[in-house]
Amino acid sequence: MDTSIQVIARMRSDFATKFGIPRQSGLVEELRSTIVFEPEFRNPDALRGIGDFSHLWIIWQFSEAVRQGWSPTVRPPRLGGNTRMGVFATRSPFRPNNLGLSSVKLLGVEPTENYGTVLHVGGADLMDGTPIFDIKPYIPYSDCHIGASGGFTDSAGDFLLSVDFPAGLLDRLPAEKRAAAIGVLSHDPRPSYQRSPERVYGLTFAGFDIRFTVKDSLLTVHDVCIAPGRP
Repeated sequence: MDTSIQVIARMRSDFATKFGIPRQSGLVEELRSTIVFEPEFRNPDALRGIGDFSHLWIIWQFSEAVRQGWSPTVRPPRLGGNTRMGVFATRSPFRPNNLGLSSVKLLGVEPTENYGTVLHVGGADLMDGTPIFDIKPYIPYSDCHIGASGGFTDSAGDFLLSVDFPAGLLDRLPAEKRAAAIGVLSHDPRPSYQRSPERVYGLTFAGFDIRFTVKDSLLTVHDVCIAPGRP
């Protein structure tokens, strides 16, 4: 039996690297991304009726986490990176098939001259260029489970940070990217095992390098500059 699957589309987002991507979809609603279909799937009939739905499910690949073999246990960042849980009890990228599942808000369906019909979405947690294997509509009556239990995530704590982003630095970002940048930073992009208040971190977002430190629950931005390689 042939179990191969095809890439039907790729995500175009403001994240050039894995660092800083929200750990779940929907955490930063201000994020804007675009789904661009591969040439053989640019048939508008395949999207007939999709604009009637407010949200979509995206099945995609953790393309930067593909490796040989797999482990039955992983260390969820929200448990501090030291406690092991079963891989199928987490959303870790290090899983047998490296598949991810995200729910995003559908913001628009746009026919374009060069890329066929594209989908504009909000709240995606995907890196730029991420391969997408399937798209399905989010159906409220069946996909929303009232009173659902979140397992260890229910007691993982509140990881939101206060963000001090000086106006002079914030103004270096395009106006339409500022709220999303603050949202990404507020969700503490640091690896769970790095907590030094002296360490300067760099987040590449929307073509800019954002340099910051974190002390206690306050993230402070120190510099914003154009990322290397940006035209």
